[in-house]
Amino acid sequence: MFLAIASLLIFIFSFGALQFRIERFIYRRIKKIYDDVELLESTPLATNPVTTDMRTLTAEIEKFAKDKKIEIDTLKIREEYRKDFLGNVSHELKTPLFTAQGYLETLLDGAIEDKNIRRKYISRANKAVERLIYIVRDLDLITKLEVGDLRLEKENFNIVELIQNVFDLLEMKASKKKIVLTFDMVYPNPIMVYADKEKIQQVLTNLLVNSIKYGNENGTTEVSVENLVKNKVIVRVTDNGEGIPANHLPRLFERFYRVDPSGSRKEGGSGLGLSIVKHVIEAHGEKIYVESSEDVGSEFSFTLEKSKTENTNSKK
Repeated sequence: MFLAIASLLIFIFSFGALQFRIERFIYRRIKKIYDDVELLESTPLATNPVTTDMRTLTAEIEKFAKDKKIEIDTLKIREEYRKDFLGNVSHELKTPLFTAQGYLETLLDGAIEDKNIRRKYISRANKAVERLIYIVRDLDLITKLEVGDLRLEKENFNIVELIQNVFDLLEMKASKKKIVLTFDMVYPNPIMVYADKEKIQQVLTNLLVNSIKYGNENGTTEVSVENLVKNKVIVRVTDNGEGIPANHLPRLFERFYRVDPSGSRKEGGSGLGLSIVKHVIEAHGEKIYVESSEDVGSEFSFTLEKSKTENTNSKK
C-alpha cells in the first residue's frame, strides 16, 4: 500500500515537474520572440508582464499576430497608393515637360528662322511650362496642408459676396459651355462666416471649375448656403452635369485621381483640385461631402463656422 502511494506521489510530482519544465522551455522561447519583436517596436508589445500561463500567452500571441496582419495589410495598401501616386506624378509632370521640349527642339533645329512658326511654338512651349508650374504649385500647397505648415488666416467675411465674386471670375469660362452659374435663391442679407477667405475662394473656384468642365451645355450650376445647427453653415455646389459613377466616389479626393483620365487631361487642370478642396476644408476642422448620380449631376457640400457676429444676430 505504501509503495503504491509513494509511486503515485512520485508520478504526480514528476508529471508536474515535467509540465513546469516544458512550459518554462516554451515560455523562454516565446519570451525571446517577445524581446526580439520589441526591438522593432516603438512601444512595448504588451503593457502587462509576459505570463507563464500558456492559455494567456497563446491569446496574447494570437492578438499580436492579428494586429501585425492588420499592419501588414495597411502597409500593402499604402505601398499601392505610393506606387499609384508616383506613377501619376511622373505622368503629369512629363507630359508638359516633353511638350515644351519638343517645341523648343523643333525651333533649335531651324524652325526658329520662320517668324510665324517661332511665335506659335514659343507660345505653346510657354503654355506647357505654365501647366508644369500649376502642377508644382498645387503639389506644394497639398504638402503644406498635409504636414500642417500652412497657416490659415481666418477672418470674418460674407460668404455670399465671395461666391458672387467667384461667379464673376468664372463667367467667361462658363459662358463658353453655355452654363449658368447661379444662387438657389436671393440672399438679401450677408451670411458671415469665420475662415481663411483666400483658401475658401480657392475651394469654391475648384468646385465651380469642375462643375463647368464636366457640365452639359446649356446646364446650370447652383450654389446654396444653408444654416445648420448651432454655429455652422453648409455650402452646396450642385450641377446637372454628367455625374460620377458610384465606384469612383470613395477615391474622388485622392491626388491625381481622375474618373476619366483621357477626358480629364483634355480639359486641363493639375488633377489636384478636389484633393486641395478636401485638405483646405479639413484644415479648417470642417467636413466635405459628395453625392452624385450618372447622367443626373453632382453635389459637393462643405461646412463652415459662422462668425461670432452672425451667431449673435441669429440668437436675437
